[in-house]
Order: sequence, then structure tokens, then C-alpha cells
Amino acid sequence: MFKTHVGALEDNSNVTYLRPETAQGIFVNFRNVCDTARVRVPFGIGQIGKAFRNEINPRNFTFRSREFEQMEIEFFCRPAEAPKWYEYWRERRFAWYIGLGMRRENLHLREHDKSELAHYAAGCADVEYDFPFGRSELEGIANRTDFDLRQHMQLSGKDLTYFDDQDADPTTRRYLPYVIEPSAGADRATLAFLCDAYVEDEVGGESRTVLKLHPRLAPVKAAVFPLVKKDGMPEKALEIYRTLKRRFNVFYDEKGAIGRRYRRQDEAGTPFCITIDGDTLSAGSVTVRERDSCAQVRIGAAEVPGYLGEKLGL
Repeated sequence: MFKTHVGALEDNSNVTYLRPETAQGIFVNFRNVCDTARVRVPFGIGQIGKAFRNEINPRNFTFRSREFEQMEIEFFCRPAEAPKWYEYWRERRFAWYIGLGMRRENLHLREHDKSELAHYAAGCADVEYDFPFGRSELEGIANRTDFDLRQHMQLSGKDLTYFDDQDADPTTRRYLPYVIEPSAGADRATLAFLCDAYVEDEVGGESRTVLKLHPRLAPVKAAVFPLVKKDGMPEKALEIYRTLKRRFNVFYDEKGAIGRRYRRQDEAGTPFCITIDGDTLSAGSVTVRERDSCAQVRIGAAEVPGYLGEKLGL
């Protein structure tokens, strides 16, 4: 664990340890959530936040570091249903990466051997990715049984059992839930998505670098360009830009040749570029260019928000 001191003086009275995972805060608050949110098993509590580990050898850019962003879900279920929910979350989390555009051939779902399992775990699987530096873990999905709640209950002296008033059998109404835990590193996932999206290809005999991020992950959803800085095109382009900005994160650029502006957005991963030209002023249509294929279509300027919303799934 990452050991440090609280305050200006460094002595045994103010030693503390930074949390190595976000999960334990969820277990500590399990009773409060049950009492205040009135949730029923099965239910999950998700959390994202900083965690710290005193890594001896931080390496591979952001993959292994002493401070990292962690995403965790603690899914509470009946003990008898834990194997079913473990299978569900294992498959669901693997599909999440594919659904956001990660190439299937770079992903692997590896079930742990019994010799690898933690002493409290009834099952564990890793989602692994083929990074340039080798295959490494993105996320672990574990059946942690009732270990965490039981430990907190024994050491705190507080009853953390769950009472299921809808259970027809009065002998099984009160129990300690089992926990299925998907635990992922946000930094690792970000690095994997960037590695997976980076492509060097050729368009029209010219090489280009493109970041083929899934539209939901792309920081900028669309860029708006006037073809030239005259004839009322910048004014019309800014009008469209301001309309789109109410709904999407968009970028405006009027500097440089149109081809260079396209390339800049390709490198940033922007899925669509919208160009305002002479036909926009005369016929009210714009050119929409798609990042990956470079295909262009003309649509009415008023149709652009709806078109982007449909293509982006937003």
C-alpha cells in the first residue's frame, strides 16, 4: 500500500495509507445504501475515483502507475445466483469494449486457473488487450463471494445482512449477499482505445494519420469549416457551429487549406467535418465528410443536427 503522512510532521501518530482500490468505500456504505435508497437485491453500486499503489517499477506510459483512475461495480446478489451473475457480468464487460469499437482480435477473455484465484474468490476472469508492449490486463471480473461484507461486519460489529421480505421461505430471507465485481482501470482502457484507433493509411495517394475512435468516444464530434474566408461563408459556418454547439461538442476552424483542416481533425479523431461553400449560400446545403472512409454527402443545413445525432447515436 502507498504509505504517507497527514500534516506537516512525519511521525508515527500521523501515518496513513492511500486507498489501493475504490471498492471498500462501497462496502462500508452498503447498509446506508440499503436503508436510504430502498434498493432490492440484486443491485449494483458503481464508483469511479483515484486509487494508489506503491508500484516498484512504473512503466508503459499510463498502463502501470502509482496513481490511477479506477472504475468499479459491486453487484450484490443472492448467494445461489452468484454463478449466474458472474457469467452475466463477465460477458457484458467484454462486450462493452467491442461495442465501443475495439477490435475483437486484440481482445481476450481469460478465465483464471484455480491456482491463480484469490483465497476469497469463487471465480475470476480478465479482459486482456494486445498492447504494443505485449498482452496485458484491462479489467478483472470476480465473484468475491461474501468475503468483503463479512469482514466489515466482523470487524465493525455492525449487522450487514440483507433481509428479503419477498422471499417465500422465512428460513432464507436473511442472508449476506455475494458480490460480483467488475474492476477496470480507466487509464488502461483509454490507452487501449488509443492504441486500437491509431491508423496510418493513404487517401488519394497521400499518407495520413487518423484516430479511428468510436464516435461515442471521440472528444470532438464534428468540425465546421467555411471553404474560404469570404463571401459570407464564415458567417454561415459560425451560425451552424453555434446551433450544433447546443447539442454536441464541436470545433470551428477557418485557417489553412481545407485538406489540411481535414487532416487535423482526422488526427484528433473527429468523426465528421461539415464544410460550408457557395452552394450553402445559394441552395442551403452543406458537405458532410466522414472520417474513416472520407466519403462525402450533401444534405440540407437544417438537417445537420438530426443527421449527426443519428450517426453518433446521441
